[in-house]
Amino acid sequence: MRDQCREYAKLAADAAEDKKANDVVILDIRELSIIADYFVICSANSRTQAQAIADSIEEHMELRGVKMRGTEGHRDGKWVLLDFGDVIVHVFQEEERRFFDLERLWGDAPRLSMSV
Repeated sequence: MRDQCREYAKLAADAAEDKKANDVVILDIRELSIIADYFVICSANSRTQAQAIADSIEEHMELRGVKMRGTEGHRDGKWVLLDFGDVIVHVFQEEERRFFDLERLWGDAPRLSMSV
């Protein structure tokens, strides 16, 4: 199951990169939190791009049979959160990403290589 979750995190990251997301990061939070196993964090240049990235991730995950449990922020597009259970994806516009700085907040989490 853990390898599968890791694979899903990589799938989400790849889908984000397909839509030209910036600075895609996968954080392994298994040892730090019970809310998820992995965070995928990326940036978009605009609301439209953030929405396109989120839509692409949802589509790719659904094609692999991974159902989304919930989403927040899609309409506004400043911070789109996609909850796939063990994998949570954060798509930020640049300003919001700098403000919330999840990488610092979860600074103890190992970063996974994109070639996972």
